[in-house]
Amino acid sequence: MLIDAHCHLDFPQFDHDRAEVFEAAKAVGVSRFVIPGTTRERWQHVLALAERVDTSACVGLHPYFVTQHQEADLAALDQLFIKHPEIVAVGECGIDARFEATIDAQWHYFDAQLRLAQKHSLPVVVHCVHANDSVAKRLSQFSLPKAGLIHAFSGSIEQAQKFLALGFKLDLGGAVTYERAKRLQRMVKALPDDAFMLETDSPDMPLSGCQGMRNEPSRLVDVCHAVARLRGQTAEQVAGQTSAVAATLFGLPSMQP
Repeated sequence: MLIDAHCHLDFPQFDHDRAEVFEAAKAVGVSRFVIPGTTRERWQHVLALAERVDTSACVGLHPYFVTQHQEADLAALDQLFIKHPEIVAVGECGIDARFEATIDAQWHYFDAQLRLAQKHSLPVVVHCVHANDSVAKRLSQFSLPKAGLIHAFSGSIEQAQKFLALGFKLDLGGAVTYERAKRLQRMVKALPDDAFMLETDSPDMPLSGCQGMRNEPSRLVDVCHAVARLRGQTAEQVAGQTSAVAATLFGLPSMQP
């Protein structure tokens, strides 16, 4: 059994065949799905999907869409955690340093969401692009009771160790399948068994050989096999370890075979 710890199945790319996408994933052993929210507009779509017994919701304000966020969204987010105790994490939130023009606003919304994670004792799902060191430093300044997850981690083993020392877990996806990703692959080999989980980031982050195609949770099996080969483990071992890590972090109910 596998858990896709980060997939945007609420996105419009799945509107025409969402039920089939869920079934295709379950047919190959992907049994549970964690869907992060990105903007206030998407929160209700995410919560609606989380009414499924196999799906859990995170809600947050994504740095990529920072120009769409408003200050009132933070108060609305605060209330949402009160009204919906089934929400398993704050996020997707974080810093995307590719967009220098909005970096101050990104930090503002990120800090505010870290404070909400403190207040509601929830883990955070962190989007971190070209900002591993600065984000690790900021996280060290907050006392986060549940720590969280670094989504789509692709940094060095030294950067990984900084996050792990703070209690965070790392999420690995399609990037590990690319032959050129040597640094990432070395890092994956060096990680402790309980340090990471698996994701697809569907519909984004396609695997090697699938560039230009919509990504789907069913391809998590290929990510699992790639990670297993790198670590000299069986796919069953990696599936079991990563599902246990995800279930613990997000407080997911136990899954029956």
